[in-house]
Amino acid sequence: MYKLANNFSKEEAMKKISTERFSRRTLSFYRYIKIADPKHFRDTLYAQWSQLDALGRIYVSQEGINAQMNIPEPHWQAFLANLESHSELIGMPLKIAVEEPTDSFWKLTIKVKHQIVADGLAPDTYDIANVGTHLNAEEFNHLAEQPDTLIVDMRNAYESEIGHFENALCPDVDTFKEELPLVSKTLENKKDKKLLLYCTGGIRCEKASAYLKNEGFENVYQLYGGIINYAHEVRAKNLPSKFKGKNFVFDERRAERITDDILSHCHQCASPSDTHVNCANEMCNLLFIQCAQCQSAMSTCCSLACQQLASLPEHELATLRKHQSVKPKMFNKRGLMLNFANEIV
Repeated sequence: MYKLANNFSKEEAMKKISTERFSRRTLSFYRYIKIADPKHFRDTLYAQWSQLDALGRIYVSQEGINAQMNIPEPHWQAFLANLESHSELIGMPLKIAVEEPTDSFWKLTIKVKHQIVADGLAPDTYDIANVGTHLNAEEFNHLAEQPDTLIVDMRNAYESEIGHFENALCPDVDTFKEELPLVSKTLENKKDKKLLLYCTGGIRCEKASAYLKNEGFENVYQLYGGIINYAHEVRAKNLPSKFKGKNFVFDERRAERITDDILSHCHQCASPSDTHVNCANEMCNLLFIQCAQCQSAMSTCCSLACQQLASLPEHELATLRKHQSVKPKMFNKRGLMLNFANEIV
C-alpha cells in the first residue's frame, strides 16, 4: 500500500535530511485547471511523490494546483517525467529557487483546499481565463519606466516590507483577500492607467488581473513567473534589477536575497534589518523582523513576556500549553514596536 500521509516528527525528519549525501532542488509551480476529483488527485500525487523523497507544501482544489517543494537531484528527471504523466500537469512551467537552499522543507504535505489561493470572492466576480498581459523581465522594466504606469505589489505587507519594486504601491494588508478590493478602491479613479502587477511566482496576479479587469481596469499587465522568474532573467540577461531587497518565500528559508539593499528595519530597535523570525515562545509564534543583536538579547522573542515564558522548564511549558492553544498571530510591526517600547520604559 502506498503511503498517503506523514507519520514522523520534525525532529526525526530533520535528522534524516541531515544525513543525505545529495542536494535538493527547490521549485514552485501552479496551474489553474479543472480537477474533477481533488481528493483522488491529491492521493495519487502523494503516493508517487513520496516515493521520490519529495518534500514540500502543495494545495489541490477543483480550480487547480499550487505547489512549493524540493526534489532530490538524483530524482529530478523522474519527477519531471511524473509531471508529464498527468494530463493536468503536462508542460508545467517551473520556477526554480533563486538561491541554493538546503532546508526549504522537511516534510511532504498535500492538502485539498476550497481554492488554491483564497480570495474571498464570489465565483462570478472574475473570469480566470481573462487575465492580464504577461510580461518578461525586459518588458516589465520598460513598462515600469513609463509615466502612465502604476506598479502594484499583490503580496502581503510582511512580504513587501523586505523587498519590492521601485515606486510600487504596496498595500498595508495581511491577506490576499483584503488586498483585492483595497487595490480596486484605491485606484478606482485611475482605470485608464496601465496597471503593472507582480507577486512571488505569478499565481496571485492571475486572479488579481482577472478581478481588476472585471472591475473595469482597461490596461492590466502582470510579471510572468513573478519575482522568482524575474530574478533569474535579470541575471541571465544582465538587466538592471528594479526589484530591491529580499523576496519573501513560504518555506523554512523565509526569503531569498535578490539585491543587497536592506529596505526594512528591526521591529524592536529600528536598526536596518530584513531577517524574519518566529517568536521563540511557541504559544506566540509571531512572525516579525529582528536584527542579530535583538535576537541575541531577546532570545528570538518578540517581547519580554514571551522571553520569560520561553525560558521556563519544559514541564512548566507543557502544563501551560494544555490550557492555551497556539494561535498564529498576524504580522503587525506597529503594535509590536509600541508594545516593546512600553515594556522597556
